[in-house]
Amino acid sequence: MFIGWESNALAGFRTVNEILTAGIAITAFSLFFYALSFNLRDRVARSFAVIMLCVVIIFTAEAIGTTIQTPVLIASLFRLQWVGLAFLPAAYLHLSDALLVTAGRPSRGRRRWVVRLMYVLSGVFLLLLFSGLLVGDLVPAGKPAPHLQRTLWTDIFTVFYLAAMVWAWANFIRAYDRMLTRSGRRRMLYLMAGATAPALGSYPFLLFGSGFAAQFQIVFWVVATGINVAVGVLIVLMAYAVAFFGVSWPDRIVKTRLMKWYMRGPVTASIALGFMTIARRVGFELVGVEYNAAVPVIMVATVLILEHGITLAAPYWERWLFFGADRDQLILLENMEERLMTQADLRQFLEVILAAVRDHMQAPSAFVAALDNGQLALLVTAGQPAREPDARSLAPEQINSDGNAPRQEFVWDGYWILPLRQRQPDLDLDQLSPLLGVLGVVHRGEAPLEKDQRQALWLLADRAALALEDRLLQQRVFRSIEDLQPQEEYLQRVRAAGRYDANAGLLDEDLPPESDMAIWVKDALNHYWGGPKLTQSPLLNLNIIQDTAHDEFDGNFPNALRSILRRAVDNVRPEGDRRFTTEWMLYNILEMKFIEGRKVREVAGRLAMSEADLYRKQRVAVEAIAHSLMEMESQHQAEHPQRRSKSNGRETH
Repeated sequence: MFIGWESNALAGFRTVNEILTAGIAITAFSLFFYALSFNLRDRVARSFAVIMLCVVIIFTAEAIGTTIQTPVLIASLFRLQWVGLAFLPAAYLHLSDALLVTAGRPSRGRRRWVVRLMYVLSGVFLLLLFSGLLVGDLVPAGKPAPHLQRTLWTDIFTVFYLAAMVWAWANFIRAYDRMLTRSGRRRMLYLMAGATAPALGSYPFLLFGSGFAAQFQIVFWVVATGINVAVGVLIVLMAYAVAFFGVSWPDRIVKTRLMKWYMRGPVTASIALGFMTIARRVGFELVGVEYNAAVPVIMVATVLILEHGITLAAPYWERWLFFGADRDQLILLENMEERLMTQADLRQFLEVILAAVRDHMQAPSAFVAALDNGQLALLVTAGQPAREPDARSLAPEQINSDGNAPRQEFVWDGYWILPLRQRQPDLDLDQLSPLLGVLGVVHRGEAPLEKDQRQALWLLADRAALALEDRLLQQRVFRSIEDLQPQEEYLQRVRAAGRYDANAGLLDEDLPPESDMAIWVKDALNHYWGGPKLTQSPLLNLNIIQDTAHDEFDGNFPNALRSILRRAVDNVRPEGDRRFTTEWMLYNILEMKFIEGRKVREVAGRLAMSEADLYRKQRVAVEAIAHSLMEMESQHQAEHPQRRSKSNGRETH
């Protein structure tokens, strides 16, 4: 009876381990792509991605290998498993080195070479694996499970593995000791706890073929099950800690994005896989066939229901889990984003108003003009006027003096003109309020408006005025946000770096606001082939310019700046042969206007656009170059943290 109980227990633990192994492979694969998608520029995130790739290889090969019966395929998958094991020690040391650099302790060259040497040694073990020396042949009936035979090189690799892990953990502790902020120390603890997952997860594979695992099978499977459960939790904890490295987003954005990624990826895939497995087994027990028509139906239904549920529930868990004490302000911003009236929405609303005006007045056309910079400009027209009204010729002073009454229409150029004014509830009805624009409708005959007709027309005019007032308020909000954005971006960047490096807020080479960068880029491009705006540009103070000048141009800073600008322009270039299509618009403007030095009229004619439209597109193109230049500078600082620029922008050490 005891033997039967032990056999059933072993079978149960092996089944649970198969499910857990598949779940870990799915989770690691999803987190690997998360690191590639959001913060790959950061060294910590890149080394974390390497670790996740090793975990994916290990657990995917194990999950597939336990479901097949062909010895040749099993042996091939188990050898593939050792590919991930071979590079895991080097990846761990790489991660620990990246953490020390982030914590303000850059390598003087020795750690970097040690990490490279570790990858070389991992490559050597990989060659030993393919030559059949690292592990032996497959033992199909091995205990506690089929495995590859151990060799002398297996034991040597185990020593190498343990030594690398000890060294990496020593670096983890050094990085933790340098953390001065509470959030930095807390997330370092999360990362250190999560970093035990891949090390623990690989431990059972190192024991396969050992005398202990064969003699105490039930103990081995109990320990393996507990380890796999811990690995599934800890790699998520590790991903949570790494998600904050290399990004300047607020914490709530990082948490929300990771939560959605985890729920839509590993959780959805694992639940769907579980239901599919149950459906296959139930079908096998009922009709004796492992596959049945219900399997794809259940899979599709599970994915759709879970994705729909996550979409509906996401706003609620974001507010209650991640908004904290700022919940009211953030909800207000969310509501503003959802209800904000864009320019297209405004035009649609005014088109509806003008349609009602034309219907009420039986007029062939109508228009709304808005007051911008002291001059009326046509905003929306409806119908087919004999000629387009020239709103610019209608002076605001003429409107304010005509009758000097808030609700007094007048005839102008064949149109009834109704002034659209801001609402001023505190003012007397006879007092004029600020002008927003005018509503015009074609005037027929000399007969004045009837009372009912006039009231209905002014009711529609009030609604149009409300839309223009909303437009004015939103323009003020957008201008405030544009002014605020560079400072907020700078503060978020320093805050993000300050989590792990106490000196982040004192560095001289923090990037300037993007608005200033765009101005400097435009000036430098205007003098691309020579001139004071290139030779005396503030962009020469950037580290990437200074280092490029010293390394590639013998200290010639203007040539270095010209080279980096050329590289930034090439970053805007789409793939493929050059064309004169919409997707090539920004690149063609930069290339023809600044690099080739053509005149504005010539460029506008070649690109089939007006000069005014060209200037608008040029501003977008310059902003794209400024953004690209800031990314290049940030990446350069991350890759060369030991270099510091002096205030005069001409010397480095």
